[in-house]
Amino acid sequence: MGTVLDSHFLALTAIVTAGFQLFFFFVTALLRFDKVTDFAGCTNFVLLAILTLSLKGAWHFRQIVLTSLVVIWGLRLGLFLLMRILQWGEDHRFDDKRNNLAKLSVFWFLQAVWVWTVSLPLTIVNASDRNPSVKPEDVIGWIMWVVGITIEITADQQKLMFKNSPDNRGKWCNIGVWKYSRHPNYFGEILLWWGIFVASTPVLKDAEWLVVFGPVFVTLLLLFVSGIPLLEASLNKRFASQEEYNVYRSRTSPLIPLPPALYGSLPVWIKVAFLLELPMYSSSGALNEGMLK
Repeated sequence: MGTVLDSHFLALTAIVTAGFQLFFFFVTALLRFDKVTDFAGCTNFVLLAILTLSLKGAWHFRQIVLTSLVVIWGLRLGLFLLMRILQWGEDHRFDDKRNNLAKLSVFWFLQAVWVWTVSLPLTIVNASDRNPSVKPEDVIGWIMWVVGITIEITADQQKLMFKNSPDNRGKWCNIGVWKYSRHPNYFGEILLWWGIFVASTPVLKDAEWLVVFGPVFVTLLLLFVSGIPLLEASLNKRFASQEEYNVYRSRTSPLIPLPPALYGSLPVWIKVAFLLELPMYSSSGALNEGMLK
């Protein structure tokens, strides 16, 4: 990755991540207890952030700031998801995995890869001896993180309040920031991790730029694997027969927040090409028809 020190840090974080996730995998597999899954993922980020900062011991301003941002994100999201799953009950993502050790293993392996890969920008910053003065990239990255986590927190709280209201049983969330994006929490998540990467760039050198795979991994994961596709499929299955839902979907951006009137007036090809309204998010003729209105 450029230096021997970088390689040592990368190896160490990989070992720690594998061990941490393996422990919670055994908890899940042996006890059939899947309520700590997201908590285990988020707190792993916190562990790596504090570990790499402490081991290097340089305590440069940039290292402290980025470590603090990741710790704040990890503790906030981890505790939020833990409290939510304790309140709601079982994690339905594991309905087909609890009694299938192979599928369960794949899930935990992918979670370990997610943690280690997305942590790469911070790992390299904390491992580096380079300490340039604060650059515009730092400030831009910090602002991206602040905007991203603000949107994510707002979306999470609004959806939680919406779902906890008895009046909203059997409805999809379309209040607050959810009026402008069907998945504003994922938009915030992607934005804040790109912010961490941008703020790490003043330190990066040569092959260290490969840490861009961190935010790229998050983006691809949420767009094509475990984020939007799963939720869109679930919502489409439940509400595709309702005209009101089809209208909401045709007027609401899948990811990037936009005014409904603006998004609804755009040609389909612009939505698909530039605003991530991917065909894979539609699963019925009714939805496709609604998108064309």
